[in-house]
Amino acid sequence: MSGVLKVAVVGHTNTGKTSLLRTLMRDVEFGEVSDRPAVTRAVEAALLRAGGAPALELFDTPGLEDSIGLLETLEKQRGDRRADGIELVEAFLESVEARTGFAQEAKALRQVLASDIALYVVDVRDRVLGKHRDELTILGYCATPIVPVLNFTATENALTAEWREHLARVNMHAVAEFDTVVFDLRDEQRLYEKMRTLLDTRGDVLETLARERVTQRHALVHASSLLLGELLVDVAAYNVSVADGDTAARDAALVRLKQQVREREQACVEQLLALHRFRPTDVESDALPIAGGAWGIDLFSPAAMKEFGLHAGGAAATGAMVGVTFDLLFAGLTLGTAAAAGAAIGGLVGAARTHGRRLYDRLRGRSELRCAETTLRLLALRQIELIRALLRRGHASVDAIRLGETTDESSEKRPRLPGDLLKQLARAQLFPEWSSLMGTTRIDPSDEAARQDLVDELARSVQQVVEGPKP
Repeated sequence: MSGVLKVAVVGHTNTGKTSLLRTLMRDVEFGEVSDRPAVTRAVEAALLRAGGAPALELFDTPGLEDSIGLLETLEKQRGDRRADGIELVEAFLESVEARTGFAQEAKALRQVLASDIALYVVDVRDRVLGKHRDELTILGYCATPIVPVLNFTATENALTAEWREHLARVNMHAVAEFDTVVFDLRDEQRLYEKMRTLLDTRGDVLETLARERVTQRHALVHASSLLLGELLVDVAAYNVSVADGDTAARDAALVRLKQQVREREQACVEQLLALHRFRPTDVESDALPIAGGAWGIDLFSPAAMKEFGLHAGGAAATGAMVGVTFDLLFAGLTLGTAAAAGAAIGGLVGAARTHGRRLYDRLRGRSELRCAETTLRLLALRQIELIRALLRRGHASVDAIRLGETTDESSEKRPRLPGDLLKQLARAQLFPEWSSLMGTTRIDPSDEAARQDLVDELARSVQQVVEGPKP
């Protein structure tokens, strides 16, 4: 693959080398990530594409376990010879030591020599020690451009400044901060920029890759917003017709409606996890517990609404067109009933063309059970928080997402739903046939187009909240 940039990922054992590849590849299955040292025992390769063509070939290498001993070995081999660094490393790779005591280090150095550039991964939670200094000296012998990558910079005990100071003292100034667990697209862009500064003749490949990553990010946010738009239309439009005064039927309808909505929300959670290339076990939360990809807090509970600052109140007047209505709040639902007088009947004629069956049911003493506005708002906020959490998650993380622990998602900074979104949901409530939960197999093509227009409008509203205000 001529033209492909070969990138060796090196560093001390257990600093996050495999984690870096997972996050750059957006692949939670690449390699093995563990707190145990020296998990990677062989060089593993992964290919990044840009513009439809291979761009970067990334090589995950075994950790440098004994850099102090290795440096001593290299210096002994030098003796009185005036050999340069590359000659020392090449001589070592042909020695018995490279096949025995330093076999893992030899694999890493051999790959560095064969690569266009190396990423030296640092765990900034560790203090700068002699072993790190010796690692940098040995890698310097290889004469391959090196970009130090500072990992775990989002942790409270990160020694980022200390590491930057030390790297500057050994003439390494193209340093990139890239936390493989708490992902930030801007950090990834800066990493590619640092690589470009050291690879002037190959920078076009990295520039193409950086642009494509931005495009992919926008597409991911848009696709996530569309999934949420579909969910909101399905739930807002869904209703169950029950006979007035039939308590048993109403209770059964409540159970059925709640179960249908919960299952539909769970399907959306699973779709979002798959879209972002995560596993069902990758998400849970203190504030909104998700276990195995499922929300652990009841969508219809007062506790859920309290968590998001919502109040179980207000009317959701599905039956406004038929005259007198009243709404009974029942566990996040509204039971709309209506009575029509002679003076109101004339106004029903136009609406009856599209809502005739619903009007007929109302006039013969049946009511519609559907989700209240507070429940719809809660549904939207929960999924928006999930989308934002997935966008911040690095594919290297072995811990499940815990939404309640993130500072930028504190209650006072939670996203606010735009007024347009609530109006759009009210429109969806007028068309039960638009909900897949109603079991509708076919709807009129014009209705299908109108439904899709509403999904698109909702997606745009959601996307504005997910992306936040433009800088």
